[in-house]
Amino acid sequence: MSITVNLYYKGENGAARKFAEEMESSGTAEAIRAEPGNLRYEYFIPMQDPETVLLIDSWADQASIDLHHASPMMETIARLREKYDLHMKVERFIRDDVQTDDAFIRK
Repeated sequence: MSITVNLYYKGENGAARKFAEEMESSGTAEAIRAEPGNLRYEYFIPMQDPETVLLIDSWADQASIDLHHASPMMETIARLREKYDLHMKVERFIRDDVQTDDAFIRK
């Protein structure tokens, strides 16, 4: 089982993109990727909404997320969210490992 959290960062005048760029250039994103239990930490920009950045953040389990949330890294992220005046929407998914869609996937 793994847990994936989609975080949509919304700002104005390119703020969400600047936030993601600073997360990457400062090494913060890379440090999160190195945390125990992190499986994925990637930013994307939706084609239909350039003022939003999507973060796909996957973890091995809830305990890994809890450790991440308790780390000093969260203070850094919170400061950057404030700096860029971002608002967020969150979706959470739990992987069930059922492979019923394989017939529709071109590999």
